[in-house]
Amino acid sequence: MRPPAQNPPTPQTPDPATAAGAPEPRTSPDTPDAHEPPDGEEAQVIVVGAGPAGASTAVHLARAGVDVLLLEKSRFPRDKVCGDGLTPRGVHQLLRMGVDIDGPGWMRSRGMRWVCAGRQVTIDWPDLGRYPDFGLTRSRHDFDDILARHAEASGARLRLGVKATGPVTDRAGRITGVTATGPDGRPVTYRAPLVVAAEGASARTAIAMGLERDPRRALATAARRYYRSPELSKDEYLELWADLRCARTGRDLPGYGWIFPLGDGRVNVGLGALPHRDHGTIDLRATLDQWLARLPRHWGLNEQNADSPLRSAALPMGFNRHPQYSRGLLLVGDSAGMISPWSGEGIAQAMEAAEVAAEAVVLALTRPDGPRRDQALQRYPAEIRRRWGRYYRLGNTAGDLVFSRFGYRPILNGQVMSRPGLLASLARLLTHLMEDPPRDTADHVLNTLVKAVPLRGR
Repeated sequence: MRPPAQNPPTPQTPDPATAAGAPEPRTSPDTPDAHEPPDGEEAQVIVVGAGPAGASTAVHLARAGVDVLLLEKSRFPRDKVCGDGLTPRGVHQLLRMGVDIDGPGWMRSRGMRWVCAGRQVTIDWPDLGRYPDFGLTRSRHDFDDILARHAEASGARLRLGVKATGPVTDRAGRITGVTATGPDGRPVTYRAPLVVAAEGASARTAIAMGLERDPRRALATAARRYYRSPELSKDEYLELWADLRCARTGRDLPGYGWIFPLGDGRVNVGLGALPHRDHGTIDLRATLDQWLARLPRHWGLNEQNADSPLRSAALPMGFNRHPQYSRGLLLVGDSAGMISPWSGEGIAQAMEAAEVAAEAVVLALTRPDGPRRDQALQRYPAEIRRRWGRYYRLGNTAGDLVFSRFGYRPILNGQVMSRPGLLASLARLLTHLMEDPPRDTADHVLNTLVKAVPLRGR
């Protein structure tokens, strides 16, 4: 059932605090204004952004019978800066949504290969009861398209080429829709009693609603480039390097380098860095070039075999924007800073949060608008906090004290690298592959460690 139509909003005088940055929310008056954008479609829920977070939210909502409108500014297929790798936790979410992962273009991984200080150790993904024992790689060029079309096939109304420009709010400040630029370039207003913001690191809608980034949480940066390398492209392991140095300064890279095989003759090669505030910025291009010069020449990771330009992007990590629900707006994925502070992984977290958000919305829509509906929607941040709160707090601490200063070298020292069992347990911690209740000793130790962290605070 669709919500009743509302009158178009009236433009307001811009606030000086928002005029130079994020768009200001519009309010909905009692009478229409001829200067307002024309009304577009109405729905029970609007999802802004059709990346993994938004498309997955739309899949779960549509399957539950919710009338959902999925808005995406780009047209598919389109490129996105990413490592293109999925751990078993991410594969688990694809399977829950019924995505076909056996078709062309999917490359399975057996595990990870860590390289540090002249040593390399291969670790298979754990054989757990909840998660599959393999990972996947696929280029974001068409990965997002697959998820968005899956949402459309599930019943969501997908609208491409629609750029959300700001929220529409009522007099109480509650979101009631979004203004947008339509595919034809004309302004349009879309309306719904609930909006899910899944716009990635830009978080335009969240910022316009006053949900600012937590300045205590650092922003990581990633840069990646594709190379043609038939030899590496079929590798069954994701390769990670933990002993890289920053170009020019010689400091340990506060992150790691990766080589992820795509199975199509190419590999995704990149760096992720979480620089400490006292150490300044990092020249990722020069650092990448310095690393590539160390690699075997027959791998072919050189300028002649480059298959894309070097591209970079910000990584909002460790719940750096909150609350995740406020006044009819839910934040999912990078818009809420949900990238793991342990590993920089974000796709699995986005898809998992999408399912949690959809469950809360479905329950909320069974209740009349008001306090009881808001109570149901508050279940979303509460459940996210229950699942990840302690794990992220511990990861944020590790990032502040270790990763941002020294990278991964201190925890991948000679003793750890010479003990595969210990390294495998560490890998499970970094990728959040623990079961509760525990199935083995590693589960028991890791869960005990995480549960020792207080849940209070951010």
